[in-house]
Amino acid sequence: MVRTMNRLASWLFTPMPVARVAVLRLLVFAFVIIDVLFLHTSGWYHGQADPVWYEPLVMGEMLHLPPASVLLVEVLKWGCVIAAALALTGRAPRLLGWTVAVCWIWYQYVAFSYGKVDHDRADFVVALALLPTVGLAHLSDKRRSEAAGFALRAVQMAAIATYFLSAWAKLRFGGLEWVNSATMVRAVVRRGTPWAEWLLEIPFTLHWFQWVLMAAELTAPVIFLLSEKWRRRAVAAWFAFHAMTYAAITIAFWPHLVMMLAFLPLEEYANWLRARWGRTRIGRWWSERGLSSGAEPPGVSTPASRPGAGVG
Repeated sequence: MVRTMNRLASWLFTPMPVARVAVLRLLVFAFVIIDVLFLHTSGWYHGQADPVWYEPLVMGEMLHLPPASVLLVEVLKWGCVIAAALALTGRAPRLLGWTVAVCWIWYQYVAFSYGKVDHDRADFVVALALLPTVGLAHLSDKRRSEAAGFALRAVQMAAIATYFLSAWAKLRFGGLEWVNSATMVRAVVRRGTPWAEWLLEIPFTLHWFQWVLMAAELTAPVIFLLSEKWRRRAVAAWFAFHAMTYAAITIAFWPHLVMMLAFLPLEEYANWLRARWGRTRIGRWWSERGLSSGAEPPGVSTPASRPGAGVG
């Protein structure tokens, strides 16, 4: 038992590159701005809704959150945007990171307290809550730390849980007959695009796809057993699935897609892009004038031992 717990702790706190956290945080904060301003904006007009329609979720009941008001949603909306824009600089990662987390989560809560809850945002909450615990992180940071490892691992587990629990919900409420139902046919009839409407003429393809989807979601946790090479391919396969879903019925799980990037060596991609940028004329001009943004990476390579123990 002790050995099992030690192995689990070792896996959860596997030291990972701090630079990977730096890249993922940039993507997360950039997405917050895009999401609040362009993608998921329903929280804004719920501020004008009659409080009689307010049905507090579990979080609201526990924290005694009030119904939305115009002032509240404006503060939350622009608090998200301003805090996320400042967080993109890499300064005050904990203060700004958790400010973004509180504003964004509360803003989503406002939207969900007047309608359905979108399950694709659960793993994004985990990222907003845990990525700030790593502390200061730079794109050129060479350190590996357990704090970075735990934050990334938690995001990975939350992302995969989204798939597995989705399959579990299908089986729990629809039973095994879900895979033989007309769920996909109904989805294409309701909101299908020209890319998918032709499938209605050969409905067995949609039936077959339900079996494939169920199998893929149930086996999603296998990704943790794969090698780095096959893990990247698995992530690419999931992205291909989401691209096909969007092309077919215009449904996309945007925040979840950002979280799936936690499986990839983002720091390697960032270094490649920076090298390509540095070879361009504008990149050389930018570098010669010392216009590179971001704080300098820490000079001491001391790994953080647990979340919250990072520098900064």
